[in-house]
Amino acid sequence: MCKECYVDEKRITPLLNPFDCLENHTQYICGTCGRCICIEHDQNRGLQRWNFPFKSLEIAKLYLRTADYTTKKSCGIYEIKSKNGRLSYKIFEDCEDLRVYLRKNKGKICETMAPVFKVEGYEEYPNTQIRKLTSDEIQKYMSER
Repeated sequence: MCKECYVDEKRITPLLNPFDCLENHTQYICGTCGRCICIEHDQNRGLQRWNFPFKSLEIAKLYLRTADYTTKKSCGIYEIKSKNGRLSYKIFEDCEDLRVYLRKNKGKICETMAPVFKVEGYEEYPNTQIRKLTSDEIQKYMSER
């Protein structure tokens, strides 16, 4: 597992429309393994990619590092259950942010009120970059997938 971005597959992201994402969105470029993670701010919703719900814990882990980097602290992934029993996974800075979310979303619960995954301690890495990729970098990254 990459000590910086918490996953084994260094070219797994972006998941959806990878070429479009790499071409048009700002990327967190892992200084350790070189994985690109979308860190774009969605102007319409006022959120970053890591603020959205994820279908699985594994997918949420792919975006956790961008949350940690944005907040400059170790965030956690929480399992959220909706009234119909559907599970999703969301990243929160801490339990208080989770509580605020649950108060605003009455049809959702977090049974444990604890993260199902969290990396202890936030750390900065020297070779990390936040930027858009060049055309050549996109082609190279996509060829390595």
